[in-house]
Amino acid sequence: MKNPVANLLAAAAVAAAAAVPAGAQTIQLNGAGATFPAPIYTKWFSEYHKLHPNVQINYQAIGSGGGIRQITERTVDFGASDGPMTPEQIQNAPGIMHFPTVMGAVVPVYNIPGVEAELKFTGPVLADIYLGKITKWNDRAIAALNPGVKLPDTDIACVHRADGSGTTYIWADYLAKVSPEWRKRVGVNTSLKWPVGVGGKGNEGVAGQVKQQPGAIGYVELIYAIQNKIDFGLVQNMSGRFLKASLAGVTAAAAGAANAMPKDFRVSITNAPGPDSYPISSFTWLLVYQNQKDKTKGKILTDFVHWMLRDGQKYCEDLAYAPLPAQVVTLEEAALARVK
Repeated sequence: MKNPVANLLAAAAVAAAAAVPAGAQTIQLNGAGATFPAPIYTKWFSEYHKLHPNVQINYQAIGSGGGIRQITERTVDFGASDGPMTPEQIQNAPGIMHFPTVMGAVVPVYNIPGVEAELKFTGPVLADIYLGKITKWNDRAIAALNPGVKLPDTDIACVHRADGSGTTYIWADYLAKVSPEWRKRVGVNTSLKWPVGVGGKGNEGVAGQVKQQPGAIGYVELIYAIQNKIDFGLVQNMSGRFLKASLAGVTAAAAGAANAMPKDFRVSITNAPGPDSYPISSFTWLLVYQNQKDKTKGKILTDFVHWMLRDGQKYCEDLAYAPLPAQVVTLEEAALARVK
């Protein structure tokens, strides 16, 4: 049986359009990038297509690295990434703009036969697992966080993304904030030189590998854990509380950033302060050029983004994404007016 997310994406020969006269020629927009927001993007394109059937949007969920590469090369009309572009990447794509679309959570998923408890993790423990320093599920560091849980003497099999990934960027961004060794040895990027583990393609690939391999641990966007029915753990936040990922926790993490949003919208909300903040939270972005070469496509694209910022947000919660804060929407609409 297919992954529910894969089924959703398979239905994504979808559409979005500006208000164009009935009977007008079909115009196609092409986008590529992050798998993290692919379920909500698919839903948006489908709903917008019902309103505007003569513009078609095709989206390839190939990972944030691929999305950045393709929009830089202008082989697509828009890109999508969960990690903001670096200054060097922006220099190679002059005029690129970041538009936050939704917020989501990355969760540590695991497959430990016989363990039904929801495990607790700290950032340093997660970092040490992916650094290859913690190799058994009954390691003292994990056991100390989970008293009363009978943990097996099973090898930990780390699963990470094989492709350039914004989900990886979010995961690494968080680990770098809580583990000096991670920051020094591995760093933060959409693609990493992993100390240990095997790769899976896309969020769905990581989820599939964890689900199939006893002893595995991985990281995926929340909706992929929910739809695949994979156990995921609580993570300790900056205030010392262990939180399970939730929309409320993501919204709390974004609260401070929303009040001090940079003009280019490139902001990190991992390990955010506040007792209710889920620590592995992030915005995800559409990547759009300010100066559109094809003015007709540019008009359609900006009209879609405007719809997404307003009407599209109501679809977020059913797919386990947090809607954008109102003040961020206002700032984005002002920025959208600069797209020509």
